[in-house]
Amino acid sequence: MEPVNNRAVIVGVNLQNRPDFAYSMEELRNLADACNIEVVGELTQNAAKVNGPHYIGSGKIQELLALVEGLDASTVIFNDELSPSQIRNLESSLEKKVIDRTILILDIFGERARTREAQLQVEVAQLQYMLPRLVGLRESLGRQGGGSGMKNKGTGETKLELDRRRIEERITALQSELEKLVAQRQVQRKQRQKTGVPVVCLVGYTNAGKSSLLNAVLKEFMPESNKQVLAKDMLFATLETSVRGIELPDNKSFLLTDTVGFVSKLPHYLIKAFRSTLEEVTEADLLIQVVDFSNEEYERHIQVTNTTLKELGADHIPMIYAYNKTDLTDEQYPQVNGDKVYLSVKEEAGLSELITLVKQQIFQDYMSCEVIIPFEEGRLVAYFNANANVIATDYEPNGTRLTMECRKADYEKYQHLFVEPVTEA
Repeated sequence: MEPVNNRAVIVGVNLQNRPDFAYSMEELRNLADACNIEVVGELTQNAAKVNGPHYIGSGKIQELLALVEGLDASTVIFNDELSPSQIRNLESSLEKKVIDRTILILDIFGERARTREAQLQVEVAQLQYMLPRLVGLRESLGRQGGGSGMKNKGTGETKLELDRRRIEERITALQSELEKLVAQRQVQRKQRQKTGVPVVCLVGYTNAGKSSLLNAVLKEFMPESNKQVLAKDMLFATLETSVRGIELPDNKSFLLTDTVGFVSKLPHYLIKAFRSTLEEVTEADLLIQVVDFSNEEYERHIQVTNTTLKELGADHIPMIYAYNKTDLTDEQYPQVNGDKVYLSVKEEAGLSELITLVKQQIFQDYMSCEVIIPFEEGRLVAYFNANANVIATDYEPNGTRLTMECRKADYEKYQHLFVEPVTEA
């Protein structure tokens, strides 16, 4: 049996000298690599606007044709989302499989999805991408084999056999199933909110180390926990939202949430499909943006993440920046500079500094106080020992004196039971 030709040429149009163009093309290579496609060549064009019918000019088409033939490539990957007519025209001119950045990302998501919810979200996004590309594209899309064609073999082919009406029915059925899962998630979120436990969300570019950071925090503060999450050095390793309760030594606790990573030009189909998952971000009390500080493009990653957060309506939430992988740079670590923590998850350095910064942000409703609790209210002593940071306990003739840090709400709730006078620090 002849081996499959996974060789591809990538193509991009640099509109009006975009400063991020070179990086965008490098990222396209990484996306192709994640789909097991070998990029053997690259063609770029500087232009004021995209050529409507073919995305690139006619002269570039001839240049691309020669390049593809010379490098024995079977696929041409374009750096922007192509319209149905552009795909048809390009495949007709090149006689090669033509795919775009969007389908690459959709394929990677399809490969990585593990939970039922993530699988449903990805399939909805894939179908919504395919729907406008059905008309007049039977032959063309048949060659595409469901996207890059290197993974998810058959998913695209079976979808394309459906007509528009059946695809729309499938989308409706999937969305109905998704709504039930979303409703369950919302119930869980409301239950968490009732407890008053703060929620901290890890956000950031894909492969910045969000899952690794969550695992490191678990290991540091809850070594007995066996709730580690999947952490791999690859694009979009995490598609599922994972929530873990973190209990600190001073009896304070918060929920730490791991989320799907962002990438530039994240397809709007995916943002729409994953909106319910990403709602976790919009309802957080604090965001920790994990940044791969060793990456030369880290500032651009921050920019993309902030833009995506704005699209989600989460740009008003307080944020801390965790500059991860500092061990691969010349920067000193661990160190704190304002809202930035320079750390290394791999070296387990900087975690306590990060958590100190987190505590300053999310436990502002705590107060220091000294109270005397009558002996007959012993249950209150037990309550504060379990739910506050008790620094000292002394026994006096009229009750138990606690020197502690507790929630203002708890202090106000039980204040009428304390022996007067009590002192607030």
